[in-house]
Amino acid sequence: MSNDLIRHNRPVSSRLHPMVYAAMACLALWLVVSAWAFASDSYVAWLLAVVSGFILIVVSLLFILSRVGSHDPGAPQSDAMRQYENFHDWRSGDFEMWRDRLKGTRAAIEILLPLAAVAFGMSAFAIVYLSVHGVA
Repeated sequence: MSNDLIRHNRPVSSRLHPMVYAAMACLALWLVVSAWAFASDSYVAWLLAVVSGFILIVVSLLFILSRVGSHDPGAPQSDAMRQYENFHDWRSGDFEMWRDRLKGTRAAIEILLPLAAVAFGMSAFAIVYLSVHGVA
């Protein structure tokens, strides 16, 4: 019962902390750098340039989304981002989604895990590819 009371008294946010957006951007850039290890001829390099452009657009959209409403003077003073001045406070609170409420740490992990798996997996493929084919 006291655990429910502690959870009830935690601050609630429905917005991601800017550090989560920054981590998503870093993982996306890591994916691009890892993918460029496969650029062996001009056709592959051209395709990787197109894919890198798409990922740059996604990272730009992440930045725009992280800035939307952050300086809204009409927002209520009890807005979650005004309560959270640092990442530690955000992750110790609750993150409210459409139908559920998660702890901030768990929400950040569930958001970042797919992108991290792809970025680290591509790094592993790149290491194997470069070890088999040699570094040019």
